Amino acid sequence: MQNNDEQASEMSDAESVPEQIKIRKQKREELLANGIEPYPAELKIDASIEALREKYADLPLGAETDDYYAIAGRVMFLRDTGRLCFVQLQSGNHAKFQAMLSEKEIGKESLKQFKKAVDLGDQLYVYGKVISSKRGELSIFVKTWQLASKAIRPLPVLHKELSDEQRMRRPYTDLIVRDDAQKMARLRPKVVQSIREFMATDGFIELETPILQVLHGGANAKPFSTHINAFDMDLYLRISLELYLKRAVVGGIDRVYELSRNFRNEGVDSSHSPEFSMMEAYQAYGTYDTIGALTKNLIQYAVLQAFGGYTATLADGTEYDFGGDWKKVYVYPELSKAVGAEITPETTVAELKALAVKANLDKKALDDKAITAGKLVELLFEHYITGDLYEPTFVYDFPAETSPLTRPHRTQKGVAEKWDLYVRGSELATGYSELVDPVIQREYFTKQSLLAYKGDQEAMQLDEDFLEALEYGMPPTGGMGMGIDRLLMALTGLGIRDTILFPLVKPIEN
Repeated sequence: MQNNDEQASEMSDAESVPEQIKIRKQKREELLANGIEPYPAELKIDASIEALREKYADLPLGAETDDYYAIAGRVMFLRDTGRLCFVQLQSGNHAKFQAMLSEKEIGKESLKQFKKAVDLGDQLYVYGKVISSKRGELSIFVKTWQLASKAIRPLPVLHKELSDEQRMRRPYTDLIVRDDAQKMARLRPKVVQSIREFMATDGFIELETPILQVLHGGANAKPFSTHINAFDMDLYLRISLELYLKRAVVGGIDRVYELSRNFRNEGVDSSHSPEFSMMEAYQAYGTYDTIGALTKNLIQYAVLQAFGGYTATLADGTEYDFGGDWKKVYVYPELSKAVGAEITPETTVAELKALAVKANLDKKALDDKAITAGKLVELLFEHYITGDLYEPTFVYDFPAETSPLTRPHRTQKGVAEKWDLYVRGSELATGYSELVDPVIQREYFTKQSLLAYKGDQEAMQLDEDFLEALEYGMPPTGGMGMGIDRLLMALTGLGIRDTILFPLVKPIEN
């Protein structure tokens, strides 16, 4: 049986798809005219394809059973040999099972109707006995069949790889035709579940905090804005989970975390998405050292649950080891080695700019009147060092002025107790000894507000309600934040848009 999709594969997609849709709609109309429902409300399925494959894995070649089952799946292959048709059915997670339709078993008219009605991509229900074909293929020898859902639009040509554009715009077709897409869709919830299991075992409570916020804060990022008609006021979509979780710590929830969506109105590239999943956790009477140990143990547990060991196989086939102890480096000493001169928190903006010019850093950033010594240190560190941090590495002790929610270092002036975790040269998580002194916090917020006044759209606003909460007394606390999409990137070697099932894409203009 030469189905219409085989004919279409010889034509361009632009030419074939409208014609295929027209033909399939005609088939739908004919089914309805003949009293056949192409979209039945209910079908009795008594076994999954996966279960049958497992149960009959050792069925000898050419053997027949007396076991009858009703299964369903998407038609991924059709072959007509005259009085016998072979169909490959695919389950949601890409398990395959063959269905064999014989004129002798189902009748001449039924087989004729099958050939006329069924196309690649249709959802098909079959009932029959389990056999092993002469070639050893596990099969259902069909007694009855029925369309479970008529596909009006044809699948992408199966022997051609989907383009990035096709995958991003129609991720549902990507799920149908590409095994790796299915694996990613199932890996993500598995990783998220393992995070929740680990945190619960360690005594953390998961909370839900507001997405719509009067002020944006908790990170240096440009927010999305919206408007609430009931109050006639502008609001922001949150850029961070931090400030409300800290309020909870003030209230006595000593171990708290949230795993949810954040939104930042910034660039879109292979490692940034405007809508992304984030986890933040806060532990009373912890420090950036204790929260760093928790982060390492959490990630290693997630890797273990996802892969059965501490080694992940990346998309390019290479292996990456998350096991053992992780490396630590320190910002100022490491940068000093890289540039061949001593860099300290006292190094001036002019001196750092000279080094930045020598390194050919972004001229636009260097011309920014609001740029600080701390920001220049971070730009230089990123330029010289982060790309080489291949193994899991904690980068410790950042400039205090770029970390306004972080406790000043206990022994080093101008340094904050903050680390960033890098995996294969990309930042995965960040951790702090949290700033809990409301007087110093007010000073930092005020500085941030002045930066915002000068035009820094990423600077935080003065949050009086949060400062008031701190004034009730927040215990010494360690805190961390980790991008869930970034974690999936680290585990798979893929870009961020491949880790998000439905990434935001710009609509095509008609």
